[in-house]
Order: sequence, then structure tokens, then C-alpha cells
Amino acid sequence: MSMLPVAEAQDQLLSRAKPVQTSEIVSLQEAEGRVLATDVAAKLTQPPFNASAMDGYALRREDAPEPGAELKLIGTSSAGRGFDGAVGKGETVRIFTGAPVPSGADSVLLQEDAEKIDGGIRTTFTVRIGQHIRPRGQDFLEGEAVLKAGTALDFSRLTVAAGMNHAVLEVWRKPVVALLATGDELLPPGSSPAPAQIIASSTFGIAALARKAGADVLDLGIVPDDKRAISAAVERARQAEVDVIVTLGGASVGDHDLVQAALLAAGMKLDFWRIAMRPGKPLMVGRFDETHVIGLPGNPVSSLVCGLLFLEPLIRKLASLPPVKREAKVETTATLRANDQRQDYVRATLSRSSSGALTAKPFSKQDSSMMKIFAQADCLIIRPPHAPELPAGSPCPVILLRPDLLD
Repeated sequence: MSMLPVAEAQDQLLSRAKPVQTSEIVSLQEAEGRVLATDVAAKLTQPPFNASAMDGYALRREDAPEPGAELKLIGTSSAGRGFDGAVGKGETVRIFTGAPVPSGADSVLLQEDAEKIDGGIRTTFTVRIGQHIRPRGQDFLEGEAVLKAGTALDFSRLTVAAGMNHAVLEVWRKPVVALLATGDELLPPGSSPAPAQIIASSTFGIAALARKAGADVLDLGIVPDDKRAISAAVERARQAEVDVIVTLGGASVGDHDLVQAALLAAGMKLDFWRIAMRPGKPLMVGRFDETHVIGLPGNPVSSLVCGLLFLEPLIRKLASLPPVKREAKVETTATLRANDQRQDYVRATLSRSSSGALTAKPFSKQDSSMMKIFAQADCLIIRPPHAPELPAGSPCPVILLRPDLLD
């Protein structure tokens, strides 16, 4: 099987992905980042009454057509405790922000625009009819569908959901991603490795990436290089009805790379493997019916780059969330050599030039096993297949590892 271009591989993967169509009810405290499965209509009208927008005096505009009008103070209206009576001719009510406007009043005079006199106030400013009053239903009306199905819930949308008197919301279920690391050489963090062993690290980065993208994660742990053990772990994932099975390592076809063979023996349909990219060439993609399978390379940097390019957009589509905007154009600070047939993802740091332009400085070493450099990087410079040498100062596309860097 020849190497597949990155864009074609991404298109194939995402074209087969369908958003999760199972909903669940969650509390407002659990709803941040989730996607509404149904419209959310207001259970009440907001504000439920004509409300004062300022501290001042509720009055009738006709009683204060110009400064100097004297009005009798007959009571107080405060938030949570309104004035029970009505404002009549020549009368006013002391009112506070958020309080109900008494019957009969049609305007609110700011407190600083009034002088206190014996038994009332004298106006010092022209009153406009309706001023400083929030009319009933100005925000929303009972029964109004303020939030539509398909809306991703953030801080502002959760606020309005609460204001509409919803304690729980119906949202789409999060996609579930099962993670399976393979290799006789792997040990969990905190272990004391023998000379031929290493600490399993990729699982934690991929799990964090998956959760950030909107998934729940089922960690199946570390499985030895044994076809039966791999098959048993895959079966556990299928029994759990996960949406995506992600394997780490062993997806190639060497003597000790048993993952692909185990998956094929279990009935997986192989869509493609071997991508024209660096790092990440051994990426594998397949399916068990509606369950997606992504076999990530064993090298930590390769797995993380492939996770960004393939796993994150897959999860976002399954979760009905929009893609993360990671692409940007910057200037390279170093000459980039001509490229071969594979698309390169070059780790680099970002900074601003003296002119304010955003620049990317590539690391001199790019080995796919070097986690430290990936942690220090801000972006990946994209070098298309067969790209000619690119002089320093030239514009180049990048993938932002932390999209908020441009905020």
C-alpha cells in the first residue's frame, strides 16, 4: 500500500464519521463544552416585570416635564421587595436597580438628578419618558427558544440557560475513546525500568488531547506484544461500545508489530495505513462497523502529531463540535531545506519580530522520540511534499500547538 497524502487521509477519516446521536441529561455544572441536543426555551419571562435599570426615583413623566418639579415621596421599591401601591399625580417612589417599577410610573429619574426636600424631592434634570426602565420581556419571553439544538455551551450560554430557569440540559453524549498502549518494553510512570524498558508516556498526552477535544477516555492500560492479549483488550473496548479505539505502537508490520494483525483478525476493516508525513508515517485507520480505529505510532512525538491531525478532528466531529482553528501564517527565521515526498511537521517556537510580525524558529533537532522539544514548541511548521528550499523571512503555514497564543 502506497503512502497516502495527509489531506486525503483526513478527508477519508472524517467523511466516514457521524456525530453521536445519543443524548443525555446533565446538570448545568456538567454542561460546559457540551452540545445541546434540543432547543432550550425559556421557562419564564425576563425581566418578569418592568424593572429599574438605575437607582433613583420612579415617577410620571407628565409630573416632571422640566427641572424644578417637586414630588411627594410615598414609598420605596427595592429588588425582591416592590412597592404595593400606585404612583399618582405629583408622587414618586424611591427605587433601586432591579426593583419593579410601581404601577402608574413611566420613568425613572437618577438619584443624582434629584434634590431631597421636606417630604419629597425636587428634580434637577429633564426627564424622558421611559428612561432607565427595562421593560418586561426585554431579554426573553416565556416559551422563546433562546438556545438552539447544536449550540456548544460556554460561559455566556450557560448563564442564559440558568436565567431561563433550567437546572439541567439535554446534550449529546460525549464520544468515548479507548486507549490501548502495546509493547513489552513499556512500564507505567513511577516504575523502575530495567535496561531494556522505557516509561509509557504517549497515553497521557493522547488522553489529555482526547478529553480537551470533547471525549471521555477509557484507558485499557499497557498490553504486552502478544496477539491474544491485544485481541482481548480490543474486545473489552468493543464490549464497552466505545466510539473510537486508539492503539499506541505496534501498528506497522514488523515481527513485533502485532496490533494490525490482531485487529484484522478481530474483523476490523482497514481503510488505510502509511501516511506521507513526517513524523507519523505508520498511522493506521480502520473500522469495526461504527467504531473508528486509529493506530498511532509508538514514538511520542509521532503519536502526538498524528493525534492533532487525525484524532482531534475526529472527536470534534463525533461530538458535534466545530474544528479547532490551529492554522496560521508566520515568517520563518531560518532557511528551510527542500523537502522530499513526505509532508513535514517541523517543531518551532513563536515570537514577534521588531516589526511585530509573528515568526517561527525551528529547532535544530527534529527526532520523533524527543518529547522535550515538543513540549517547548509552540507550533509545527508545515512543509508540503517536494517543497523547494524556503529562505529565512519567507511566509510559511503552521499548526498552532496552543491556539490561544494568537489571542
